[in-house]
Amino acid sequence: MSVPTASRLSPLFVVFNRSSGRGNRDEVGPAVEAACRAAGRVCELMPVEAPGRLAETAREAVRRARDAGGVVVAAGGDGTINCVVQAVLGSGCAFGVLPRGTFNYFARTHGIPAELDGALRVLLTETAVPVQVGLLNERVFNVNASIGLYSQSLEDREVWKQQFGRSRLVAVGAVLATILRGHRSLTLTIDLHGQTRQVRTPTVFVGNNALQMEQVGLPEAQAIDAGALAGVMLKPVGRWGLLKLLVRGALGRLRDADQVVNFAFDHLVVKNHRFGPRRVKVATDGEVLWMRLPLRFEVAPHPLWLIRPEGLAEERRQAQAQADLIAPENAP
Repeated sequence: MSVPTASRLSPLFVVFNRSSGRGNRDEVGPAVEAACRAAGRVCELMPVEAPGRLAETAREAVRRARDAGGVVVAAGGDGTINCVVQAVLGSGCAFGVLPRGTFNYFARTHGIPAELDGALRVLLTETAVPVQVGLLNERVFNVNASIGLYSQSLEDREVWKQQFGRSRLVAVGAVLATILRGHRSLTLTIDLHGQTRQVRTPTVFVGNNALQMEQVGLPEAQAIDAGALAGVMLKPVGRWGLLKLLVRGALGRLRDADQVVNFAFDHLVVKNHRFGPRRVKVATDGEVLWMRLPLRFEVAPHPLWLIRPEGLAEERRQAQAQADLIAPENAP
């Protein structure tokens, strides 16, 4: 496992997506330049005007960072971060984040502030530590990957964003619309923990983000901190059942729902069952695409070297233990 040689004086190569995120999209460049100038750091700004150029720009940033012993930085939402990590993982480069998205799950779970000044302070003062990355058929996911209902809701969310803008309220509205429109369950064969079985489910969701698991009330957050992935499947339910599960998730109580099957794992294979689908719609960190079955979900063999504060997993465990102590024993 190669450890990046980047230091607090290493140059920064900042990839920022002008088409994603919130707030003033023109503030990233000047803020980065000012902060680097004050810290005596060299930086190179690499703006992306069109989403189709993001992957190419990320690869170029990695090439320049390797040559200069520098740090690759992604400024954007979880989708932008995902694309840049795809290029950075296994490159030997350290990685930094300036969160500019709607939910910022990746940055938040790693203690990186949403405010640009705070994120820059972490980037310029902290060191790189290894963090876990998930893989779906060699495609990176930092937050989650899924098939079925959840991936369809993300596709619908993009349509809503085009009409109503980016906000958490718009995201919730899109999920509600997806559920109310109805969705067929998938019949699949899965290999898990050395056993093969058939399942029928509206969605298969795999999480690599402890914060997201904690928010909906699933105990696999600690498994992610320990090096596993979190699997979630729903038993077939109707529209009203799905709406009830959505409410339980918003209240952080999915752990008690009989319709939810949750488990920790390091390797999961999802196959089509007999005359089931050969291709499925897949979402990775909010980006939707089609993939051929079988799908292999696993922990990446090499970590991502992320610049972030240390000790966050232990802080989360202590906070969860405290929450379990004060929670009512018979909460619905």
